[in-house]
Amino acid sequence: PTVQPLPEFTPAKGERRARVVLLAGCVMQVLFQRINRATIRVLAENGCDVLVPRSVGCCGAFQMHNGFLDDARPRAKALIEALEKQEYDALVINSAGCGSSIKEYGELFHGDPTWEKRGKALAAKSKDVSEFLAELGLIPPTREYRKRIAYHDACHLAHAQKIRSQPRDLLQAIPGVELVPFKDPDWCCGSAGIYNFLQPELAARLQERKVTNIMDVKPDLVVMGNPGCHSWIEAGLRARGSTAPVKHTMEVLDEAYGG
Repeated sequence: PTVQPLPEFTPAKGERRARVVLLAGCVMQVLFQRINRATIRVLAENGCDVLVPRSVGCCGAFQMHNGFLDDARPRAKALIEALEKQEYDALVINSAGCGSSIKEYGELFHGDPTWEKRGKALAAKSKDVSEFLAELGLIPPTREYRKRIAYHDACHLAHAQKIRSQPRDLLQAIPGVELVPFKDPDWCCGSAGIYNFLQPELAARLQERKVTNIMDVKPDLVVMGNPGCHSWIEAGLRARGSTAPVKHTMEVLDEAYGG
């Protein structure tokens, strides 16, 4: 399918509470554009003007994850420069891998007199979307959403960014949602960037354990906040015959708002 560009500006619904830039991302924009669009709608519902500037490109997360720091730095510099031209309250990110990388820009440019300060400044304004909405104060959805949800902690969200309670709190603010705990929700699913390509045997064992733990609690829905986990866990569930849908936290909120 053709990837349609996201609207460059989406106005807040009701009273404006914030002006944010959404990082459209690479994997998110190509494989999960529906999540980007759901994220924009949820932010607008919560009183945010949402900007998606065309000048904002790749954050360099893939290169950083794999140790190619010299390849990551030009991408990071381009992102920093593009965002320095914008007026906004927060850079909102719905891919945990991108968010953890941008928050490490200060370290990426450690010792560089010009870029370390600029990298830290952007890192300070960067928020995972669940973190941002928790701090802003979610406007609770009114539509009932009667689902038993298993929430998986993506490593880049739970371990790298220490974001665990916020997505669960957002989900539990939806009328009718029941969060179903399962064993080791914050253990790696085996996707881990390109780990599943580099170490397929071990990645498959991690996937098998994760999928078994999820299927043991028989959820209606599996929810998470990272595209790598999303694809890998969904593939594992389908291979085992599970039809439970896999969704991003923002997709669930969007449906609860009637999106």
